[in-house]
Amino acid sequence: MVAFHLKTTALALAFAAGMATQGMAAEPTLDLVGPLSEYKLYVAENTAQLVTDTEAFVAAIKAGDVEKAKSLFAPTRMSYERIEPIAELFSDLDGAIDARADDYEKAEADEAFTGFHRIEYALWVESSTDPVQGYADQLLTDVKALDARINELTFPPEVVVGGAAALMEEVAATKISGEEDRYSRTDLWDFDANFAGSEKIYDLLKPLIAEKDPAFVTKTDANFKAVDDVLAKYRKDGGYVSYVELTDADRTVLSTRVNTLAEDLSTLRGMLGLN
Repeated sequence: MVAFHLKTTALALAFAAGMATQGMAAEPTLDLVGPLSEYKLYVAENTAQLVTDTEAFVAAIKAGDVEKAKSLFAPTRMSYERIEPIAELFSDLDGAIDARADDYEKAEADEAFTGFHRIEYALWVESSTDPVQGYADQLLTDVKALDARINELTFPPEVVVGGAAALMEEVAATKISGEEDRYSRTDLWDFDANFAGSEKIYDLLKPLIAEKDPAFVTKTDANFKAVDDVLAKYRKDGGYVSYVELTDADRTVLSTRVNTLAEDLSTLRGMLGLN
């Protein structure tokens, strides 16, 4: 039986619980209206960019240009990874776009395995675009559907605020192992995008947090810098080195920095009265 691809982050669980017990998401306080509006604009910009980038990515696949498609794979995914907390609210599209082979009975051979990672497998392992012509068309359809749904969504404040921690927790809990981009080894691009998405939420909330606990802001700013400093070691030619170049010690340092940051960010919801 196919294992449905539902990323059980604390973020998605919180949203589901809130919907079940309240019938709707919590109403934002007046203080949160501005940050939520700004975040929705940020997400809209990223989903629009995702559509544009996916169109170019799919065009390369349709043209049979393996090398060009490879060069576009990681940059295209970054817009998705930045807004993953919101994308995960639509589990059907998240599964279609971002599932891993592990989620299916026949792994890479399963016809139900679609999206970015099925195409990634074709490009790096099969060295061909022929097996994924239909999957490429479907990916573009799904990305456009995601863009349309997100534009109509009222963002639950607890999901947005919780998203800052959830992005970092997902990196530390699963992505640090290299399980996501296992064929291309472009994992660091995803880490960078998750980090940027988390930092955006935090930056929008920082003025509110600074009023309550300036020492917390000082500490969290330092922890964001610590993660960025680690990532900076692996930046190269406008992107990142292959994840295989990191040693176990490198991954441990990165994991430690990300976990420390995630622990700080996990308190944001409580600080803002959203628990």
